[in-house]
Amino acid sequence: MKLTALRYLVAFADEGSFSRAAERCQVSQPTLSVALQQLESELGVSLIERSKGRVALTDLGRQVVNQARKALDDVKRIELVARTGKNPLAGDFRLGVIHTIGPYLLPELISAMKKVAPDTRLYIEESMTALLADSLKYGTIDAAIIALPFDMPGIRVHPLYDEEFQVVVPKGHRWSRRKKIARHEVGDEDVLVLKAGNCFREQVLDACPEMSHADGSALEGHSIETVRCMVASNYGISVLPASSLGGVYRNDMVTAIPFEAPAPSRRVAIAWRDGFTRTEVVDAIIGAAGMMKNPCYQAIEPPDQKQDAACASPSLAC
Repeated sequence: MKLTALRYLVAFADEGSFSRAAERCQVSQPTLSVALQQLESELGVSLIERSKGRVALTDLGRQVVNQARKALDDVKRIELVARTGKNPLAGDFRLGVIHTIGPYLLPELISAMKKVAPDTRLYIEESMTALLADSLKYGTIDAAIIALPFDMPGIRVHPLYDEEFQVVVPKGHRWSRRKKIARHEVGDEDVLVLKAGNCFREQVLDACPEMSHADGSALEGHSIETVRCMVASNYGISVLPASSLGGVYRNDMVTAIPFEAPAPSRRVAIAWRDGFTRTEVVDAIIGAAGMMKNPCYQAIEPPDQKQDAACASPSLAC
């Protein structure tokens, strides 16, 4: 049985005529008709009803077409695997990203990847750290962009950049014209944070421990965008990553104010499995991250091999 004949059969099923199927397959109509007749002879069944003025698939022919589609899809996958083996940067790459990073990083990272590795097609899965850790473990994603610390047996980690946090206040707030804010001052305000269990929330509370002892309540939101809207609505202030406050995310109803040095920050990294065979794509992502011009993403020196895996629980949800 020839794959060409299966392609002709699927084309006939889609087009409903020999002439249109032949045109789609870029062969002559007699060539296509003969190939289909040979397929029927080889299988010993009739796949196509032929009568004066009418041709159509038989019931059995429709079943064979369904299987032929699956077989041709499998062939495409085999071809993709072979192409990827010849060029590790070609083909699909499944990249996980946590919620508090994805919307702000991906537009710039994907643009840079098109320059570094134009044949790599990124499939993005945005999720929580714990779920991405499981996906890495079981191989349903190839790599993940997460916030450190992160530690998991069998997983390698390489830092990409550091990102500072900034204070966000509603328009007209008494701090609106301030140039800098000290960490301890934040504890005197009603502070909006992400829901408990989110690693960005924990990073903010670690950076500004006074918040957990403030007289005001720590109001909670499900996402950075929700928190920003709550700040704009005068529910309180917040502490957010710098990348979420510029460009298309700039909002005239809120004011972003840097912290006094040393400003609290997070380190963002890419993680992948030990023994992963397409590390060339991981290297391309690292290179693409280094090309980004956004001042929010501060370049860092590559860590020593002993520091390749930073530590903390991957159970925190971002």
